[in-house]
Amino acid sequence: MAPGGPLEKTIQEIQMGMMTQGEGGASGSGDLVGGVSLPKSALLELKRFYGFDKPIWQRYLIWLGGWPRAIKHRNIVFETDQAEIEKYVGKGTYVTVRKDGDNLSVYNTDGTENNIYSASLDNPEDVEDDGRYHGAIFETEFSGIFTGNLGKSYTYQQPVTEVMKPRFKVSILLGLSGWILSYLICIPLGIRKALNHGSPFDFVSSVIIFVAYSIPGWALGGVLLVLFGGGSFWDVFPLGGFHSPKDVWDGLSLWGKFWDQLHHMILPIIAWTIASFAQLTVLMKNSLLENLSQDYIRTAFAKGITEKRVIWMHAMRNSIIPIASGIGWIIAIVISGSYFIELVFNIDGFGKMGFMAILDRDYPITMGFLVIVVVIRLLANIISDIALALVDPRIRFK
Repeated sequence: MAPGGPLEKTIQEIQMGMMTQGEGGASGSGDLVGGVSLPKSALLELKRFYGFDKPIWQRYLIWLGGWPRAIKHRNIVFETDQAEIEKYVGKGTYVTVRKDGDNLSVYNTDGTENNIYSASLDNPEDVEDDGRYHGAIFETEFSGIFTGNLGKSYTYQQPVTEVMKPRFKVSILLGLSGWILSYLICIPLGIRKALNHGSPFDFVSSVIIFVAYSIPGWALGGVLLVLFGGGSFWDVFPLGGFHSPKDVWDGLSLWGKFWDQLHHMILPIIAWTIASFAQLTVLMKNSLLENLSQDYIRTAFAKGITEKRVIWMHAMRNSIIPIASGIGWIIAIVISGSYFIELVFNIDGFGKMGFMAILDRDYPITMGFLVIVVVIRLLANIISDIALALVDPRIRFK
């Protein structure tokens, strides 16, 4: 429903090329933009290439893999009084296409019916009104997300899975690194704040984490680049990218690559994890404070159990239940919700790829990104349930 798309973009590029070559100004029955008209046959070819020649419900089933997809189109034209034509389909093979009313049948040269190719007539509105019958011969296959085929990118002209693979690895490395760092810092910090509730340390740390929480990660990333990226202040970290340029990267040793990678990851990870610091820290603190006020904790103290044992063996186990329930959700966010930060740091990650695909109207990547994100969130929910069952003795899978 959004204006523009790959079809319109390609039409404009063709028309601009025609105008540049001095072929503009022609009038016809095609799509007219900027004084340049494309013939209907060319528009139909573009629609077939992008799969827009079918109703939306059929395109959806084709995308799922539950409806045969037409591939390898070849145009055919019947004269007014012609009922049969011979068509070359490649690799030294010819087939015969017979017309019976509005139906087309494909046969081998020996007269037997061909089971590989199909044929159909085009709608008269989609082709030139020259008194002839236009159509196409094509092969079919069941190919969609249920068969592992996410389509072919309009922008990169590669399978969507091949475009995603290297970028998904980048987002996983940055996202999981930030996720682990958040838990390693926020849980101990939340515990200390709970044990020192109301102290100057608790007050100052709360101010810091809530100020950090109020700053969007991508905005903080821009500030960090200005401060530490060699702009007006300190030249400490690189201005962006996942690692050094390829010619430099290929010449580094294994240890050199490790430090170069770490050097490029510090600022993005800080921006990536800043929002989760306040959530995890306050959640850990409040959960521990609530459990420390429960009757079973007072009973444990009354029995003479040491404070350390009461806190770490009794209160902590129940306090991490809310933390465990959100593990999967955080994993889904750090992997698939990082596009603005990747954009700021010029990192070719999974999130940036999905964001740019929307701007470029690259539908296969956009829909493939949606599928992967949904799958990640479903798996993340399962991980949360498993983690919750591991830490909460009241929950059992049966």
